[in-house]
Parts: sequence; structure tokens; C-alpha cells
Amino acid sequence: MNRVYIGIDWSERKHDVAFVNPAGGHIATLTLPHSLDGFRQFEATCQKLGLPPEACLVGMETAHNLFIDFLWSRAYSEVYIIPPSVVKSSRGRYGPSGAHTDKTDALLIANLLRTDLARFHPWHPGSLLTRQIRAQVSLITYLTRKGISAANRLRAVLLRYYPAALETFGHLRSQIALEFIQAFPSPQAAQALTLDELKAFAAAQGYTRPRRLPGYLAALQAPQLQATPETVLIYQEEAALLAAHTLSLRIAKSNALRKLSKLFDQHPDAPIFASLPGAADFLAPALLGFFGEDRERFPTARSIQCLAGTCPVTEQSGKRRIVKFRYACDHDFRTVAQQWAKGSLSQSTWANAYWHQVRPHCRTNSHAYRCLANRWLAVLWKMWHTRQTYDEAYHLQQRAKHTKPRN
Repeated sequence: MNRVYIGIDWSERKHDVAFVNPAGGHIATLTLPHSLDGFRQFEATCQKLGLPPEACLVGMETAHNLFIDFLWSRAYSEVYIIPPSVVKSSRGRYGPSGAHTDKTDALLIANLLRTDLARFHPWHPGSLLTRQIRAQVSLITYLTRKGISAANRLRAVLLRYYPAALETFGHLRSQIALEFIQAFPSPQAAQALTLDELKAFAAAQGYTRPRRLPGYLAALQAPQLQATPETVLIYQEEAALLAAHTLSLRIAKSNALRKLSKLFDQHPDAPIFASLPGAADFLAPALLGFFGEDRERFPTARSIQCLAGTCPVTEQSGKRRIVKFRYACDHDFRTVAQQWAKGSLSQSTWANAYWHQVRPHCRTNSHAYRCLANRWLAVLWKMWHTRQTYDEAYHLQQRAKHTKPRN
């Protein structure tokens, strides 16, 4: 059965599709609306051309769309995700000007599959459990960033008109501090409080340190710089709104973390990632989500290191050799890998020793964490392929065995 290469240039409202035969001949071109009728038109075209799903190799630039769900539901199992950077850098193969349209990009994607198929690995959605873990990790990352942004904005507003509130109940890090700002959004409201009223408020919030309340009240009512009444009027509503927003984000994040923990415990690969030193309640599931369960997707440790951006890019020609920071990677994966490396310093003797060994040769702490993360990912890749949990004693033994003595 002759295979056909199909390139899809995806967008929100329409999709350009190109069909190419093994010899590079152009079979057909379609422009489909982003609708069920458009997807059915794609399937009808394949049937008209006599192409069963198993004969179609489909390439597109993203896996985050409904078209790919449609393809999988119709048994189009050979779907390849081609990075946009690869498509962009390959346009020069078909013309020096760099001019392109959605139709020519679809044709380019089809030809990349035809000529460079060995460079790509078929995309698999993974099990439902793995996909749920990935979604929760993405949600928690989003909530964390939004929470930090909202808290920083709230802090700036309070510094402008109500700095005493920043010191109450622990510098905005606790739920009761955010509840306090909503209940008493102005310095005048705080100064009118009695100790009994503050105790009643704290009890309603479940506050467990009532002995600190007199000190908090004294700090709130002590002489301090005062904003003008107009300034208080301008900002107090925004402060209450930001406090409520920050609190809602933190509650949502806490709920998402609990759900992530339950999902992670059900995954068959959980013991591997849970055994990693320094991989906390969030980092272990996050690493599992990035690795997935398709062992063929990452045939070497370097393939996962490149995706995480922990290994540098080397350019060499003749006597010229430049080692550069890797920009093309999954930035969220790199953040998680570096956080794991940092957390492992207090729990792994080997990691701590390695970090202190490389730190003098690195420009920044972040650079050193990235070097350590690169080593850790190689270890984790081996564990992942062999389905073994981490054992520091075994790891040190293997390193001693493979390390050549210095003359």
C-alpha cells in the first residue's frame, strides 16, 4: 500500500491541507473551515482518493487542537508533530526569498514528512491518567504565576496607602492576612478595631495563634505615616478585590495540588519519580508528565535533555567552536528540572558534591543548577527506561565503576 504524506497548516478558524505522494508529487490541496463539516470534508477527500487511515502520515505543528482529536478518533494513528521552528528553518529549501503562505507551509510540512521522516517520532496522546497529570501540572503552573502577579500588585497597592496591613498575619502569605484586608480595607477601619473584635475575626477564620493578636493590633494602631483620605478612597476597593483574587487563586492551587497527588499515586510510573531526591509533591508528577510513558519518544538521554533545555548548543566549524545557551526547548520543563536540581542539594550527597564542583566554572547559580539538572535527567532517563527507582548507593557505585582514574 502506497503511503501519502499530508501536511496541515493549522489555525483557529481554518486549516490548509496538502497531499503529497512518495515521489513528491502534489496530489491535492484543501482549505477546510474549523468545524465538524470541515473535518468531515477532510475524511471524505481521503476516501475519494482511496486512502485508508493507515496509509496516511499526517504532520502538523501543534497537538493542542480539536483536529488532532478528530484524527485519532478516526484511527489516523501516524500523526507527527513538527516544531514550528523546524518548519520556519526549512522554508529556504524550497525558495531563497523566504516568502510563504498557509498553503505552501502545508506543502512544506508534507514534504518534511516525506524526506525527513526518520527525524520525527509519531505523536501519541498517552493514557488518560498521564494526560490528566499534564493538565493539572499546567493548571498549577498557571495558578502559581497568576498568584504571584496578583500578590505583587496587592503589595504595591498596600505600600501606597496601607503599609501596616503588610505586616499583619505574616506578609500576605497566609489566608487570614488576605481575609483581613477584605474585612478591613483601610487604615481607619483597622485603627477602629478593638481587641475583642480582632479576636472574633481571627476565631471566625480559624486562626490558631491568638497570643499574637495584641501585638498585631498594637502595630496596626501605632503612629505611622498616613495616606490622604483621597488616596485611601482611591485604592481601598482595589486592595480588597486583589486580596479576594489572590486568595481564590491560592485555594484553587491547593485544590489542584491535592488532585494532582491523587492522580500521581495511581500512575504505574509513580514510584520511579517519587524516589527522586528533591522532587517534591509538585515536581515529581511534573517530571512524570514531561517524560510521559512512550519510551520510544526519547531513545537517548540527550533527546530528553534537549527538550528540557539543560544541555547547551554547540556550533563548530573548523577551528571555530561556540557553546551557547539553548533557547529552543520546553521552558516549563527547564524550570521544573532546575527546581528539582536545586531541591536535590539537601537530599543527595552526590548532587551537592557535583554542584560545588561545577559552580566555580559557571557564570551564575542558575547555570550551575542547569548543569546539575542535565546530569539528573540522564540518570532519570535510565531509570525511566529500566523502570527502576533511585538508589543513591547504587548510583555512586556505578559512577565509581565508570569514572577513569586521573593520572
